[in-house]
Amino acid sequence: MNPNCARCGKIVYPTEKVNCLDKFWHKACFHCETCKMTLNMKNYKGYEKKPYCNAHYPKQSFTMVADTPENLRLKQQSELQSQVRYKEEFEKNKGKGFSVVADTPELQRIKKTQDQISNIKYHEEFEKSRMGPSGGEGMEPERRDSPDSTSYRRPQEQQPHHIPTGAPVYQQPQQQQVAPSYGGYKEPAAPVSTQRSAPGGGGKRYRAVYDYSAADEDEVSFQDGDTIVNVQQIDDGWMYGTVERTGDTGMLPANYVEAI
Repeated sequence: MNPNCARCGKIVYPTEKVNCLDKFWHKACFHCETCKMTLNMKNYKGYEKKPYCNAHYPKQSFTMVADTPENLRLKQQSELQSQVRYKEEFEKNKGKGFSVVADTPELQRIKKTQDQISNIKYHEEFEKSRMGPSGGEGMEPERRDSPDSTSYRRPQEQQPHHIPTGAPVYQQPQQQQVAPSYGGYKEPAAPVSTQRSAPGGGGKRYRAVYDYSAADEDEVSFQDGDTIVNVQQIDDGWMYGTVERTGDTGMLPANYVEAI
């Protein structure tokens, strides 16, 4: 017995029969549901047991899942397994805390650094407690660090010895006195003048090769070309003599003059 066509319902004879999508079709009835284009076994696409061409094939969306009995059973089984797994993990970590941190190399380095800092701080506190606070330690840093503090006296500047006015004297270049320091604060050094008597006896004649201005009361000023008489050598750097042009007598640098 010949079957009926799924499209028109008429009898399908073997010469024009198309068996597809679990149905029987006439060759002319086997066409697209949308554009009515005749299809064959090579270019059709089936959707819900209906033929479609490639252009009008319905787009399927996989975001929705039908709540079939099988899907509901799988969903319920997954939830049960999840609860069982959660309870097992909870029981294992019950007394260990609930946060599990991976022991990465970075975390190991941080942990080691924290241990070292903790040990250093512990030793510092131990040394302080063992040595105990020293006398005046609490108030000393504040007094030392304060620039406005006047609770201490500055060391007195050294006074030069009295030199008779009749004896010729000279003064060495100023030297800075080493001043005591108070916890990082150093007292400005006071200049110390050391005076010595010039040797007696006859002197030589020298001529100035540079201009020189006296830097102290016991020195003399002269100009290039001036003649200095009665010159006496005191040390390698200084001499004692009289400027012939001005008549002034005192100390002069040895490298500013030359012998005549």
